[in-house]
Amino acid sequence: PSPAPLKQDREDSQSDLKMLGLLAGTALALTLPAAGPASAIAPVARAPAAVPARASLSMGAVGADDFVPDMQRRTIMNLVLLGGAGVPVLWLAGGYIYFLVPPGGGGGGAGVTARDALGADVMAAKWIAANPYPGRALVEGLKGDAHYLIVKEDKTLYDFAINAVCTHLGCVVPFNRAQLKYICPCHGSQYDFNGKVIRGPAPLSLALAHVNDVDGKVVLSPWTETDFRTDLAPWWK
Repeated sequence: PSPAPLKQDREDSQSDLKMLGLLAGTALALTLPAAGPASAIAPVARAPAAVPARASLSMGAVGADDFVPDMQRRTIMNLVLLGGAGVPVLWLAGGYIYFLVPPGGGGGGAGVTARDALGADVMAAKWIAANPYPGRALVEGLKGDAHYLIVKEDKTLYDFAINAVCTHLGCVVPFNRAQLKYICPCHGSQYDFNGKVIRGPAPLSLALAHVNDVDGKVVLSPWTETDFRTDLAPWWK
């Protein structure tokens, strides 16, 4: 062979070797960081950022001003508010119920001396002279209720008094002298001369009480026997 082809082959071989060396160097350079020591690639730990002093003070101030009560205190506050609102409601409801319940007539226990409008004991003779038949007037009797003393034509007292409290809603029933009966001004209930109910809405007759003359004074005592107007047991017992 001629010297020229041999020289060309030699140069090609050298070029190939240089290329292989360059590729080998590049590959080595790429693999060195991955194969290097762990300290070379370990992340650097960073210290946490410090919270500004102004922010801490501000949050403390907000917490002190905006106080939020716990559940127990909230419960106590709710109970106080409920109690404050409940007292007047119960007071009004009690008065309303008391108004609707018909009052009891008559009384129990021993007799009591009748008293006039001034609180003085009623003397039988003076009362008869001041309230002749067919008129009648009120005295304070059993349980403090108003009672009518009834004067007869012979200027003596009937042996019974009539409780003036209406059996409907508790109004004091006046005596109508022209019609000789009791007529309630509240709802129109009517009772006859002896207090027997003759027109509603009152459901019952007026209660009775015994009348006695004790040492010249009028004494009222409970009526516990049969009601002579209805032949029934007294409802006011």
